[in-house]
Amino acid sequence: MEYHLPLLVMSEEQLAALIAKLKDDEGLQEKLKGAADLDAVLAIAKDAGFEISKPDWLRYQAKKTIELSDEELEGVAGGNLYTMDVRCKRLG
Repeated sequence: MEYHLPLLVMSEEQLAALIAKLKDDEGLQEKLKGAADLDAVLAIAKDAGFEISKPDWLRYQAKKTIELSDEELEGVAGGNLYTMDVRCKRLG
């Protein structure tokens, strides 16, 4: 799949907007926590009005995983890398 620069920038802006919305929207947080996989996460984001690409989401997850404390790493060690509960707690 080929991406063009304007699409990447827009997707990154959409991702930033989604993260900002998650600070105050517990319903959206819960929906994302229940997502089975990345495709479900992106579908939930799209239903909420955000167009986010897989590469941008994966870059965001990788960056945030690197920044996790030992306690937070323990919380995601179960293998569900798509939940936002740790991120939302840190954003709030």
